[in-house]
Amino acid sequence: MRTRMALAIVILTGATVPALAQRAQTPAMSCKATTTLVARLGAVVLGTGPDLYDRYVVNESFCPVGYYARPAVLPTRDNPQCNVGYYCSGISPFPGR
Repeated sequence: MRTRMALAIVILTGATVPALAQRAQTPAMSCKATTTLVARLGAVVLGTGPDLYDRYVVNESFCPVGYYARPAVLPTRDNPQCNVGYYCSGISPFPGR
């Protein structure tokens, strides 16, 4: 009985961990594919290197309250400065706010 339960846990854990670990890597994508992905999903976590990633959004409505959308430029396969949309920043773009 314990062996079957342990086997079930290993199988279920092994099946879900790789799916959670994967994220789109912008250096392997075209600029158009990257911007389309952000536009289609509204908000998405994109990788820009082996251990570098962040959340990018299509507009400020996808940012938490008190955060502001700032333009995001990322390297892609065909464009080193692809405007993919925005990232959310807690720093106001308006002085004094």
